[in-house]
Amino acid sequence: MEGLQECIRIANDVEMPGFGLGLYKAKAGEEVYRAVRFALDAGYRHIDTATFYGNEKDVGLAIKDSRIPREEVFVATKLWPTDFARAGETFEKSLSLLGTGYVDLYMLHWPGTDKFLRYRTWDMVLDLREKGLIRAAGVSNFTADQLADLKEKTGEFPANDQVELHPWFQQRELRRFCGKNGIAITAWGPIFHGHLSEEPLMEEIGSHYGKTAAQATLRWHIQNGNAVIPKSVHQDRILSNADIFDFMLSQEDMQRIDALDGKRRFSWDSEKFDGNADKARKNITK
Repeated sequence: MEGLQECIRIANDVEMPGFGLGLYKAKAGEEVYRAVRFALDAGYRHIDTATFYGNEKDVGLAIKDSRIPREEVFVATKLWPTDFARAGETFEKSLSLLGTGYVDLYMLHWPGTDKFLRYRTWDMVLDLREKGLIRAAGVSNFTADQLADLKEKTGEFPANDQVELHPWFQQRELRRFCGKNGIAITAWGPIFHGHLSEEPLMEEIGSHYGKTAAQATLRWHIQNGNAVIPKSVHQDRILSNADIFDFMLSQEDMQRIDALDGKRRFSWDSEKFDGNADKARKNITK
């Protein structure tokens, strides 16, 4: 991937821009609206949201007001595990809030702990695809074992797995599994999940190329074949994050960053998290 709008194929007839805007913790209202408009004006064509974020309405409004043709904007949203039991109703609400007519990528946001409800919900998502309401069916935060189990029980792998992935937590086993089985990987929290200043190596490497630490980190992802959705609501940062297609990290620098693996992760345990975020924060895996 060597351009902001360059796509990766995630299904037979679906291509996803490999660089997008993430909107986790972005405040609903003007903040989200302006961030999406900034991104679209800068050339972004992949916008990632979720029911859990509470900002789907503002995303949809910003896309509409941009006057960019709907088919040129890739819209991704997600279903929270505590909504699995009312998945159809929740999807209809998401689609209504977005006002985009269809969703390009709809994901199970976390696996949840009820396997049978997970299978049933996945079947519902596949049905949405058959009805033309979504273009691709994906998941987020699934382990390799959970992906294999989903395939065994329902007959189909997801098109994409969106997971925590950064130099401190490189998910190599999962990436190998997904590559072998045709599942695209999207990295959330790609810039050390907000802890970039704690890793001096990235500033050192970035400065060597006349780039920032964040740009060097995102470039590492691109050269590893990861799709990325760095989050920001600030115009300068949105522009800066995308300015990574005019340089290439050397093999030596890629290896130095690879050596950072295993330092820290920030997400919940995919095998144990049931969707109760407040309770899980007390037991988050470091």
